[in-house]
Parts: sequence; structure tokens; C-alpha cells
Amino acid sequence: MQKLVLYIGSERLDLFKDETVSLTQTIQNVKDIKKIFTEFTQTFSVPASKINNKIFKHYYNFHITNGFDARTKQDATLELNDLTFKIGKIRLDGVDLKNNLAHTYRITFFGNTVDLKDILSDSQLSSLTGLAAYNQIYSYIKVKAAIQDYAVGSNDNILVPLITHTDRIIYDSRSSESDYGNVFYRNNTLWQDNGINWNQFKYAIRVKAIIDAIQSQGFANGQTITFSNDFFNDTTNLKLNNLFLWLHRKKGSVEGVGQVDLNYTQLNQLNSGNCTPVGQLCNYNLASVANGLLALEVGSQYTFDLSLTITPPFGTSYSVRVISSADGVVKEKIGTNTTTTFTNFLNNRTYSVEIDTASPATFAASDIFWTLNWQVIGGTGTGSAGSIQYFNPIPFTTTADVDFNINSQIPKMSIIDFLTGLFQMFNLTAYVDNGIIVVKTLDDYYAASSETINIDQYLDTTKSVVDVALPFNKVNFTYKGLGTFLAKQYEQLYNSGWGSESYTLDGDIFDAPSNPYKIELPFEHVMYERIYNVNGATSTTIQYGYFVDDNREAYFGQPLLFYPILQDTSTTTIAFRNTTPNDQSFINNYFIPSNSLTLTPLTSKINIHFRPMINEYLANEDGGLANDFTDTLFETDYKTYIQDVFNSQRRLTKVTAFLPYKIFSSLKLNDRIQLGQNNYKINSLKTNLTNGKTEFELLNTVL
Repeated sequence: MQKLVLYIGSERLDLFKDETVSLTQTIQNVKDIKKIFTEFTQTFSVPASKINNKIFKHYYNFHITNGFDARTKQDATLELNDLTFKIGKIRLDGVDLKNNLAHTYRITFFGNTVDLKDILSDSQLSSLTGLAAYNQIYSYIKVKAAIQDYAVGSNDNILVPLITHTDRIIYDSRSSESDYGNVFYRNNTLWQDNGINWNQFKYAIRVKAIIDAIQSQGFANGQTITFSNDFFNDTTNLKLNNLFLWLHRKKGSVEGVGQVDLNYTQLNQLNSGNCTPVGQLCNYNLASVANGLLALEVGSQYTFDLSLTITPPFGTSYSVRVISSADGVVKEKIGTNTTTTFTNFLNNRTYSVEIDTASPATFAASDIFWTLNWQVIGGTGTGSAGSIQYFNPIPFTTTADVDFNINSQIPKMSIIDFLTGLFQMFNLTAYVDNGIIVVKTLDDYYAASSETINIDQYLDTTKSVVDVALPFNKVNFTYKGLGTFLAKQYEQLYNSGWGSESYTLDGDIFDAPSNPYKIELPFEHVMYERIYNVNGATSTTIQYGYFVDDNREAYFGQPLLFYPILQDTSTTTIAFRNTTPNDQSFINNYFIPSNSLTLTPLTSKINIHFRPMINEYLANEDGGLANDFTDTLFETDYKTYIQDVFNSQRRLTKVTAFLPYKIFSSLKLNDRIQLGQNNYKINSLKTNLTNGKTEFELLNTVL
């Protein structure tokens, strides 16, 4: 019998002497192949003793103020035989009463694992403050530069790919063809209409830069996330490090043509005016408010609300966004030339205000102001009320350049959904080691342990079960976003999603107990188009993304991941247009978007399809290389595991063993188990911590 001790923080809980506490651990369970690594203890009970009542602050009595907060998990430690066994969290689930008296507290212990949902909550990608370092000017000059090379100051993390949000590109060198959209360039006034406008293009950010921003962010309760130097932080991992996210928040054009960014780091730094009596409020720091209440004078307490009012110069069309340091964009209004007022701002936030105008415009100092409305609700002066206005200190004039704010332009997506998508994309698993989240591919995770543990002498030989391991008859891999023009066209022609895979062993659908299982990535997957010269059908070096729907209208879609490939050539020069009439220039190098890491499989076969697809760039070229991009997501990250599951010799073996503490306390899920002459992978295990009884689900190794 093991000595079991449970702490919440530094306080030791009383336990029932006969309490059974079981720890369940599982890895990529064959019943759910998209499950991210998790471990947890089942719910167990502790007595409503004097000590436990004190710890849980008599939770059953709701009249107690400042009682135990069951909405959040509490730090906890499990000790076995006076040694730390697991560090994690405890959640209070409820209280059982007998004869109207508290009898037991029901609690759940969660191991210190990758419970990213608890840390991240519903935080959006737009809330990542670290992304602000990559903000760019959105102008003809800047976009033209970033489509040819990485944007200045971005440390190679920001570029512009050849992806149009509305207009189609063609290439026609015939002398009679001078038209917008024809990117054939000739330095002649006859071709001044040729080219495509610069504002058809948007910035993209390296996925690794987003991962870095996640790691630098402080989340709820000051928690931070640090990933190991494995998949996410491995500088040699080209399949992730070269991946970019298109900054496509809304369909169509980037909003506005001119913008001013009013960054109020502290609201009380603004000049105050119209200060009605209560002197201390005039110098009041709005960032210091707690719980909607403010205590200033002795014996007095105030409630408040905060609003923002913007009045544009006469006849000025503008759009406005209010960005919270914690929550990203929280207020926005577009295309108005009248006064705009926003209300209901949260306390303890720092806000920035962004204003876009169609042309340069000057806002007077009083054209933008914050209003604090207050009312005394207790103590001296109860019932009195008033307001204070905080003005922009000086007039300002918008410029012709738009500040391309990454937080405002990044797709609307929660951080947890983004990470989950990457986990599913590359079949990742994770665990916590000394506060570091170790992220590996499933294959690498299993390869990381060389331990094989023979449990023959501890085995309960009275009963074992051998089940069919196959839980489904087919596995479907696809992307949620397959709605762009060419991808839809492909689906209609071939009755299959672009880049999707439906896997069965040897093409056979087996009589499994469930329907096909589907893994659907929350991203867009685009079929790109290589451009050929209409004049003679000769190839160009241009490949671009046509981000429209099957009606050829601007398309919103899902967040788009792609590989950029720099085409540095003088053989296919592109006519590149300013929006000013007859203002045309050219570029002879540009980033083309691709689903493959490189343009030739002789360099790399890596791509982000699930099934080998013909390479769009090489599709009409000789040599057969277009079919050689075989290192798909399925091939490199899923095949080994899925084929193991579908193998006719695979069995799910269930056995029970009574393990000594020295074994079950150090057992890892990527260790191998030996029974007789056979080796097994651990699918799951459940251990009674008091007596070492361990129930295994094992998958036999197939040679």
C-alpha cells in the first residue's frame, strides 16, 4: 500500500483512508486519432473534515462572501511515499451532503499537461501583442518592395505573395492586347493600361513568428507558454519555418487609403477638460480601476462608464477601429462621415485608436475625446454625478499611407484553434517537462524512448482481453476551406477535394464498427495557377493565387497557409501598377505562393497536401517531376501510425498488472511494454495509486 498525500497549494487535504485514486493516461488513442496528448485522474472524494472545510471555505454555504472559487483550477501536488509524483491542478466539482450536512467534496486532479485551452481561453490571434513588431506601411512603394523581398524591419517574417483578392492575372504579349490585368510589361505608352494594381495584394506573416508571439504573451493569471526546441522551435524544420499565413481579415481590399494611429499608452496622459467638481477625478488614471468601482475620497465610492467620440472634419469619410491591448479589435465602424460614439469599454485596458481616411484630413484637438461619466454611490456626496472629457492634445493630419496593423489584419481565429490546426496538420503530440511544452510529431515521440519494460512477473494472468484495434473503416483527411475558384473546379471535375486523402488499406473498406473518421484542418487550401503566355502558350515564371469563389467574386474563406517561393528572373517581367492612371512600373522578381516547399522535387518533396497532387507549376512541363512531390502530410506524419492501425495483425490487448512504485512512477507513455517475447506500444493505462494496480491497453508491434 502506497502512502498518498494530496496538496492544494501548500495545504494538505484530508483523505479517506480507503479512498481509491486512479491516474489515467492516454496517447493518440486509436479511438480518436486527432486527440492531443492528455493525462488526468478520475474524480475522487475527500471528507468534509475541519481541514477540508477550511480549504474549500465551506463551499456548500453560498452565503459566505469571498468563498472558494470553483470556476478556476487550483495548483495541486500528488505525493507518493513522500516523493512528488504529479504536479498539476485540482478542480472542485461539488459537495455531497447527508442530513443537510456536508459529507464529501468531489474533486478532480489534472496532471500538469498541455491543457492549452485553460491557459489560452478564447484569446484571439489578434490579441498577440508581439505581432505589432511586424506592422507595415500599406502603400504602393512598400507593397512593391515586399513582393520582391522581405519587408524592411520584419527580420524576414513579412512578405507579399502573388495572391490577388479580386482580379485575375493574365499574360499576353500580343501587341494588340493592352488591358488591365494583363501583366505583360513593355516600356511603351501603348501598354500603359497593362498590369495589376498594387492594392490587389496583402502581406503575409511567417507562422513561426506567430508561434514566437504566443510564447512571448502573458495570458490569464500571468501564465506563459514555452515550447521545446523540437517541432516548433527547431531551426532546421523547414516544413514549419517556411510556412506563411496570409493576412486576410476580410474579403476584398485592405480598408482605407489613409490612416493615423493614435496610440494612447495611458488614457490619463491626455489633456482633460470640462472637469466638473470632484477634483481628484480630473487627474484620475483610468487604467487603475478595479471591478467597475473607484474609491477616491475618504468615505466615497464611484461607479463609472467610459465612451469614445470621434467627429470628422466636414465631408470626410473615414473608418475607425479601437484596439485593446488585451483583446485585439473591440470596436469598429466603417464608411461614415458623421460623429461616431463607442460606449461600454472595459476597465484595466490600454486602447489604441486607428482612423482611416480616403484622403489626407486634419482632425482638430477636440475632434476625438474620451468621456468618463461618474456617479457617487456611497459615502460623502451620494447621488451626485458628473463627467470628464479627455482630449487628444494636438491636432493631427492623416497621411496617404495606411498603417497595415498586423493585429487588425490577421484572420479572425482563436489561438487554440490555430494551434489545434497545426497539431492536426502535422500529427503532433505534446507533454509538459519542467514547465516546457514538448511538442513532437507522434513518430518522433515514440522514437524518443528506448525503454522496454517487462511486466511478466507483475501480470494478473487470470484475465486478459484481445480486441480488434480497427475503430473505423476509412480515414478522411481534408481542409475546411476548399472554396476558391480553381479548387472548386477541381472538385467538380474529379469528385474529390483538392489535396484531400481518403485512406483505406489496399483500397478496401473494412467492416469496422464506425463510419469513416474525418480530420479537417481549419485552413484554406488553394489550387494555384501557373500563367502561360496567351501568345504562343509559352510558360512564364508566374504562379499566383486567385482568391475568389466559383462566381469569381471576392472570397473570404478560411485562414490560408502557403509556402512562398522567390522567383528571381528577368525572363518574365510583371507590369505593376499604382492606382494613379498611367503610373506603371515593373518587377522581375516576386514571391509566388505554393503548396510545395520548393519548385522541384529534386530539392525537396515536402508539400502541404494530404494526397500527392500534380504540382501546379510543373503540370504542363516535361520530365514527369510534377508528380514527384510525394512527401505529403499523410506520407510524412500520419502513414506509419494509420498503417499500424489498419494492419490485419494489429490487436488491442488489455491486461492488468500490479506494478511496484519504482516502475509505475517512472513509466512514460512512449515506453514499450514486454509480455513474454512480444513488445507493445502503450495506448492507455490506468493506475490505482494506492496499490499499483494498472490496467493497460496495448498495441502489439508488427514487424
